[in-house]
Amino acid sequence: MKTTDGTNNNSLRRKFESKETWLFDLDNTLYPASCRLFDQIDRNITTYISEYLALEWEPAYNLQKSFFKKHGTTLRGLMIEHGIDPHHYLEYVHDIDLSPISPNLAFNKALTVLPGRKIIFTNGSVKHAKNVLSKLGILDHFETMFDIVASDFLPKPEPVIYDKLVKKYAIYAPTSVMIEDIAWNLKPAHQLGMTCVWIRSNNYLGSKPDYENHIDYIIDDLTTWLCSLTETQ
Repeated sequence: MKTTDGTNNNSLRRKFESKETWLFDLDNTLYPASCRLFDQIDRNITTYISEYLALEWEPAYNLQKSFFKKHGTTLRGLMIEHGIDPHHYLEYVHDIDLSPISPNLAFNKALTVLPGRKIIFTNGSVKHAKNVLSKLGILDHFETMFDIVASDFLPKPEPVIYDKLVKKYAIYAPTSVMIEDIAWNLKPAHQLGMTCVWIRSNNYLGSKPDYENHIDYIIDDLTTWLCSLTETQ
């Protein structure tokens, strides 16, 4: 495991030049967590539970976090234990204000130069991903998106959906890179043989005691790192 920003590291650049597929997480990965978009989603999830189950805010919030820990996503917990319509849920929770993010010209330039296929791999929805990518001005760089619907509502880090993704898009793991802000979502990718890059995070979603075992590189900012790799900064 190496902490790196990629700056002035020709050896590192050469290692990534041969990569054929890049798997990118979406939220808090393609934009900084400081934009706090996911905070809006988090509030919408609590509101949804509060309204759907007729709960006060605090019990709804506690149930939300309980479902997340037990089932991997709140959505899956609600589907299993309350039979909710997942499509309605996804529409509701992703109805957010995207004004905190704006076109990222440096990121766009780096993606233009970066060799290989680029795929979004998210526990969110394709619609939400398209909205975010369009706002960032980078939508055209991505070949496809593998979302929570494509995974039959099984969330990362369920190993079976990584296998499904690899098979569906004929991905060769040893020449692939996965980039995530949630450390434990990288474990199945590492076990498949992918190079795993973790965007350092201090929130409860981003930390995990055993992450050292399945992370190859730690970075602080995706745009800065990719610009260094592609020498576009």
